[in-house]
Amino acid sequence: MGLTTKGSLSLRILETPAEMEAVEELERLVWPGSETDVIPSHLLLAAVHGGGLVIGAYDDTSDPPLPIGFVFGFPGLYYTPDGPRIKHCSHQLGVLPAYRNSGIGYRLKRAQWQMVRHQGIDRITWTFDPLISRNAHLNIAKLGTVCNTYLRNFYGEMRDGMNQGWPSDRFEVDWWVNSRRVERRLSKHSRRQLQLVDFQKAEIIIIHALTPLPGISPATNTLILVEIPVDILEMKTRDPAQALEWRLYTRSVFEDLFVQGYLVTDFVHTVSEDSPGSYFVLSHGEATL
Repeated sequence: MGLTTKGSLSLRILETPAEMEAVEELERLVWPGSETDVIPSHLLLAAVHGGGLVIGAYDDTSDPPLPIGFVFGFPGLYYTPDGPRIKHCSHQLGVLPAYRNSGIGYRLKRAQWQMVRHQGIDRITWTFDPLISRNAHLNIAKLGTVCNTYLRNFYGEMRDGMNQGWPSDRFEVDWWVNSRRVERRLSKHSRRQLQLVDFQKAEIIIIHALTPLPGISPATNTLILVEIPVDILEMKTRDPAQALEWRLYTRSVFEDLFVQGYLVTDFVHTVSEDSPGSYFVLSHGEATL
């Protein structure tokens, strides 16, 4: 089923065995190195049959159109004082390397948001590595998710080329699909993205690279910035020991701040050659939402 077409790109809801086999092959190309981590096509079909969702992105300049990305999720439960409620568990978002940084991931997530709303579900959750800045920019800054859950080594030892030999720590984010916050982030009139200088002018606490966590009072420090590496994957290849130091340091910082009631609400990524940097913005108090 077709969703949207823009220029040479089209999005489709995928439902057939042949379409799922194409997604299975995409997984191998996006995350090479471990066949055991590939979700087989028959399981994708079973998930869709049970209310799940697979959306594919296609390059229509090829004949036939070339599958270049996908997003996959399935129904799950979360628990409230009034009992269990349904949520959508978004499990995978992948785009071929040659097509990255062109907005395809954003379009796939926006289509997922639209379809999950039609299902009457108000919450989508997923996990991502909090040290991969490009994913943080998409998930937090562009899509409007929030996070106060840090999961240590969530997937155990992973075998694909991107994650092998690396603790699989993750943020679990909440995407409240009917919230005004999310609707604003996804609107055609996007907000002005705040820059690091905006926070520096406001004299907000910035926790810089591998420095001890300063004394913080939620009563006075309602906003905090936490720095992460601009490119942890490059660092992991160049200096694995330093990358691991970053993992363990940020794990401690985020766990401490989440316990104090802070919530990740934004992300700042500066690309200046003089002082590039990537920073999570944490807020205290639900009023910030």
